[in-house]
Amino acid sequence: MISYLEFEKPVATLDAKIAELRQTAEGGEVQVSAEIRRLEQKSAELLSSTYAALTAWQKTQVARHPMRPHFVDYVALMFEDFIPLGGDRLFGEDQAIVGGPARIAGRKVMLIGHEKGNDTASRIRHNFGMGKPEGYRKAIRLMELAGRFKLPVVTLVDTSGAFPGVEAEERGQAEAIARSTEACLALPVPMVAAIVGEGGSGGAVALASAERVLMLEHAVYSVISPEAGASILWRTADKAQEMAEAMKTTAQDLLALNVIDRIVPEPVGGAHRDPAATAGALSAAIVEELDALAGKSGSELRTERARRFLQIGESS
Repeated sequence: MISYLEFEKPVATLDAKIAELRQTAEGGEVQVSAEIRRLEQKSAELLSSTYAALTAWQKTQVARHPMRPHFVDYVALMFEDFIPLGGDRLFGEDQAIVGGPARIAGRKVMLIGHEKGNDTASRIRHNFGMGKPEGYRKAIRLMELAGRFKLPVVTLVDTSGAFPGVEAEERGQAEAIARSTEACLALPVPMVAAIVGEGGSGGAVALASAERVLMLEHAVYSVISPEAGASILWRTADKAQEMAEAMKTTAQDLLALNVIDRIVPEPVGGAHRDPAATAGALSAAIVEELDALAGKSGSELRTERARRFLQIGESS
């Protein structure tokens, strides 16, 4: 059952009416099939027009939707033979960042990404996708393995940011994020990063410093959350909507600024309405980018990464 966002209430009202009419039709008392078809078409048109004109704040809400597919969903829909590898060999295991070797369309890759969880228990276990230092150090370890065995690296980024707790700071959160970013930039193998939900702060950049950065149509990517940015500038989170517009967090804005390379379309109504179709489009885009990068030397890849980040924000 779909969970509707605040701005989707008109669609929710129509869908509720459709469900009510279907129950009536099942009773065999009234012929309402024509009315159901009319309302279904009206609902589809309203959903399409609504999603064609989403604001930055509304896209943020879609990116955070509790039913939006996460790392484990994409593993099931896009990848084969995934073997999760745990631990950073320094402190312990962090389940907010998951990774290991896998296959996509028959191609061997090292897959790394954030997992938020899909219910209360799993969200707590995965710390809502907020990585700790040991998670980023695990990612570094996996990237080093990928370089050693010449496996392209694919990352799926979906986090509100790295975990800001005291224990994370005590274990060197900033240093771990910086070294993970450095490991991305130094990789001797191709790397393709995809922002599939929230791309928040350094916690996202640490897994997204690739030569190809993709972004789902309704994902967001920013240096800070709109609420936190508004709290800093205006001393209130009530201006989060205004902050989201000012920060240029959407895929469309970031493509224009050369922050990302490609937008992957989502089904009408967002990825949560059809995870399989979303995964199919994302898989095809990732494979296409890996094909384009195949055969390049480590030196060429590192140069390409440096160039793309130095060019961010340039206008012709």
